[in-house]
Amino acid sequence: MTQQPTSGGTARIDHGVTTGTFELDGGVWEVDNNVWVLGDDQECVVLDAPHDATTIMEVVGDRKVTAILLTHAHSDHVDAVFDLQERTGAPIHLHPLGRPLWDLVHPGRDWDEELSDGQTIEVAGVTLHVLHTPGHAPGACCFHVPELGVVFTGDTLFEGGPGATGRSHSDFGTIVDSITDRLLTLPEDTVVHTGHGGDTTIGAEKPHRQEWLDRGH
Repeated sequence: MTQQPTSGGTARIDHGVTTGTFELDGGVWEVDNNVWVLGDDQECVVLDAPHDATTIMEVVGDRKVTAILLTHAHSDHVDAVFDLQERTGAPIHLHPLGRPLWDLVHPGRDWDEELSDGQTIEVAGVTLHVLHTPGHAPGACCFHVPELGVVFTGDTLFEGGPGATGRSHSDFGTIVDSITDRLLTLPEDTVVHTGHGGDTTIGAEKPHRQEWLDRGH
């Protein structure tokens, strides 16, 4: 696990990494997932709940978790969510179009609150703006925090381009439209905190849109 605090007033971003598997369409892959925790010394929200609630709680510490915000419902982003909820008591938030993928991982169980495009969520004096960005998954959402100059993109946008769209419930044209309309319109110095791997910026990715279209992924 690593932690990289980033200050913005009293709010900060803490980072951890968990390791496990991603399962879909009969395949199983070993993956490392980023865990992002946004808050101050008293309260925070957790973005995604991959693999290992114990590691996530090491990032959280003794703070009150006010929400578990899911960028999408692929197994490697939600498999530890009920363990995390049991430890924190926090409500689970997911976009309603996440249902088909969610049910593959947690059949017969439900999340608590539905995310919607344009929704705002407050924590530690800053505001997360929910951006519905389908393509990698139907219910995929990003979370823009203007006060900190960051956007949490899950698996929608990475350093080097869009997230994968070669599996069920995904579509390349849709993800490019989402990135174009919802993310590339953000300030170019916005830091992109992704679901896997390193950070990038909107300005670093914006010039490469045509390259993504040309290669088709």
